[in-house]
Amino acid sequence: MLNVGIHGSTGRVGRLLIENLTKEQDAKVSVLHAIEEFDFTTPADALITKEYGVLLKNSDVIIDFTIAVGTQTLLEEALKNPKALVIGTTGLSEHQLNLLREASSKMPILYSTNMSLGVAVLNKLVYLASKSLSDFDAEIVEQHHRYKKDAPSGTAITLGEHVAKARGLNLDEVRVSGRNGLIGERSKDEIAIMSIRGGDVVGRHTVGFYNDGEFIELNHTATSRDTFAKGAIKAAKWIVNQENGLYHISDCLGLN
Repeated sequence: MLNVGIHGSTGRVGRLLIENLTKEQDAKVSVLHAIEEFDFTTPADALITKEYGVLLKNSDVIIDFTIAVGTQTLLEEALKNPKALVIGTTGLSEHQLNLLREASSKMPILYSTNMSLGVAVLNKLVYLASKSLSDFDAEIVEQHHRYKKDAPSGTAITLGEHVAKARGLNLDEVRVSGRNGLIGERSKDEIAIMSIRGGDVVGRHTVGFYNDGEFIELNHTATSRDTFAKGAIKAAKWIVNQENGLYHISDCLGLN
């Protein structure tokens, strides 16, 4: 039986992780790390703690859906007691990403800005389309609920990185995140990533490639956060059998 610890267990995805794990035959919730009080029922045999030592000691793998500073603390503590990690937190700073890379030399870590299996496939398709349609203008639009704190979404940036990589570009050098006023014509290499926020939209990402006379759009829509929870559990079962290193959900699916 795989003992799964959840970091960020009172959040929306954390709740879904708990619900889904109660239905698993070969995995269960072992520890719930929580700062806030639970407003829903938790498994009777799961430990509830604020202590990272308890979380790390009693888990075979930890799934993290928190905020950037929470993920940073988890990584710092895990360096003292290495453990397989699945991290789905977005909005990490360069320092936190460097910490993630450092920690992956001591333990297996699967980090993905989107745990959806469909988005993993979308990344692959976007890379192929960008490479084949290198003369087409590339634009990305992402839409999320009103409560999302970071923009653009981590998923949109990852999609942008796939577009840029296929064309031999550095996304940071060509990314445009807003247009206003008399800005002149669109440059050939720019990759725009635009954000929409409102309502209860779980997540929608569209990557378009536009040329004179034709265009193609690749789209993924998440209709439930359950897809992220299911993807993270699949990743947790996979990552515990891997060697130390930094992995992506596409590795779990054999898409690389």
